[in-house]
This record gives sequence, C-alpha cells and structure tokens, in this order.
Amino acid sequence: MRSVRSNCLASAWFSTWATWAIVALIAGGPWSPVAAQKAVGVGGQAGSAARPDPHQGVPAKKLFGYKRDAAPLRPQAFGFYSRGCLAGGEKLEIDGPAWQAMRLSRNRNWGHPHLVRLVRRLAVEARKYDGWPGLLVGDLAQPRGGPMLTGHASHQLGLDADIWFTQMPNRRLSRRERERLSATSMLGSKTTVNERIWSLAHVRLIRRAASYREVERILVHPAIKKALCDGATQIGGSRAWLAKVRPYWGHHYHFHVRIGCPPDSPGCRPQKPVTGAPGCTTELAYWFQLLTAPPKPRKRPRKKRKPRPPLTLAGLPAACRTVLDAGAIIPPVPVPVRR
Repeated sequence: MRSVRSNCLASAWFSTWATWAIVALIAGGPWSPVAAQKAVGVGGQAGSAARPDPHQGVPAKKLFGYKRDAAPLRPQAFGFYSRGCLAGGEKLEIDGPAWQAMRLSRNRNWGHPHLVRLVRRLAVEARKYDGWPGLLVGDLAQPRGGPMLTGHASHQLGLDADIWFTQMPNRRLSRRERERLSATSMLGSKTTVNERIWSLAHVRLIRRAASYREVERILVHPAIKKALCDGATQIGGSRAWLAKVRPYWGHHYHFHVRIGCPPDSPGCRPQKPVTGAPGCTTELAYWFQLLTAPPKPRKRPRKKRKPRPPLTLAGLPAACRTVLDAGAIIPPVPVPVRR
C-alpha cells in the first residue's frame, strides 16, 4: 500500500514539474531557447555581455587594413566617404582588356560593384572612342573599405578610384614594375601643366569619366583644372562636364573619380552636390591665389598639438562591426545549466 502511495506521489510531482518546464520554455524562461539566443546574440555569436570585445581600443585602420578578402554580405556602403566601410566588395581584376592595376601589395583594388563596373567601362570606352591606350588604376578601396593603414582619408566606402595620368604601356607590367614604377606629374609650375606631356587626350579621358551619370565629382590639381577648361574650348561641345571636375590640393599624378551613393546603400551618406557652373573663372582665381601666396611669417613657435586618439570601430557606423566580423568563426558561449 505504501509503495503504491509513493508511486502516485512521484507521478504527480513529475507531472507538475513537466508542466512548469513547458510553461517556462514557452514564456522564455532562463533555460528556454529564447534565453539561449539572447545569451549568444544574433546569428549564434556571443553577445557583448557574455564575451569581451576583441576590437575595443584597436585602431580601425588596423582592423580593416589587415582584412584580405571582402565581407560575404550583400553589397552596401555604410557611412561617409572618409568614415565608413564596405560590405560585399568586388575585386577589380589586376589585368583587363584596357587596364592594369598598380601597387598590388596594397590590396586596394576592391570597390562597390558599381564602381568596379564603371572603371572597366571607362577603360574600354576611352580606348575605343578617345584613343587612350589604357588605364593604370591606382587605389580603389580595401576589401572591406574602412580607414587605411597609410595614405587616403577617403576611399573608405568603395566609391572612390584613383586613375593615373600616365598612359598604360603596350605590354603587361610585372608585379615588381607595378610596385616601383612612378606616376608622372602633369605640372610644369604651381599654376601650369607641362605642355610636353599634357595633351588633349587627357582632356577627352576626363571628359568621358565626368560624362557618366554615376560620377559625382572628379578631383584634380587646380593647374589641371585650368588646362581642362582651355582644352574643353579646343575640342568643342558642351562644357557642362567641367562642373564635376573640382580643383583640390595634390592630384597632379592621378585624377580621383568619386561616384554617388548607390541605390542599394541607404546607410551611405551623400556628399553635397556640385554646382552647375564650369568653375573656370572665379573659382580658379581663388585657388591660384592660394597656390601663389607667400607663406605667412610665424610670430612665435607653434605649440605642439597633442595627437588625436586613433579612430576606433566605435567611431564608425554600427554596421561596420558586422562588416568586419562577417565570415569569422566565433565559438558560441556555453549557456549555463541550472541544476
């Protein structure tokens, strides 16, 4: 009799425990799948509360500069041209029918698919219609965009490309040559181009690049902008494309092509549009005044400024963390079992 009563009590206890366990699973109790998902974060990775952040305090340029391949995600640009990153980047081939990529050791021949497609198109069409032998392509972006270890402040979204003014030779350059060959400056002085190497072929090449709808602006040295204004008169036709060509410091070894935020990138912050004016008069006069102005005398020694702390992942758009970690294998944190 006592044995039967014990069995009945045990059965009732187990039935009650099982009922409460099912309720806990449905309601998201401490041992439920919902609680486990919260513990490991989205996608099965450890949440911030369960695992220390391995990127904390590390300069963002190191995090992105050491990535060797693109983030396996849908193509998108996040942030601004000088503070952002790139998902789903595409690699420009180092050799094409009308281009060769330079400085291969930098691994910067990556970009948003729209940019890579535009560079290919410019190379082929400039050869076919403008007689340009082929492009020597400088930096685009790193595989996942982001700040670079050296050089550019921009080029972080995969929407910028540097094209050398030097024409591509009629042979394939070796990897060694691509590292050591120097681009040629187009300047003759601070305010003029070197007429021995500058030609109308350069004008036609930049006009073609500026004619593409995706291109928002092209950066060149002020002296080159002046030569383009003069050249546009010689080759005739509309001068509207000159509005996209903006004078800026440097940019006499290459011209900098920038495309706008692609439709697939709502997280991309656009730059202010250019005005419709060619910019061949007042704007150039302002730049020439800057170029020729004597240096201002210093009344007293300049104080040494405290260096800025390096930009970290926390200073980039939140999506850049996903871009950086995409494809990485991170073991999940085990969920503690309460006994």
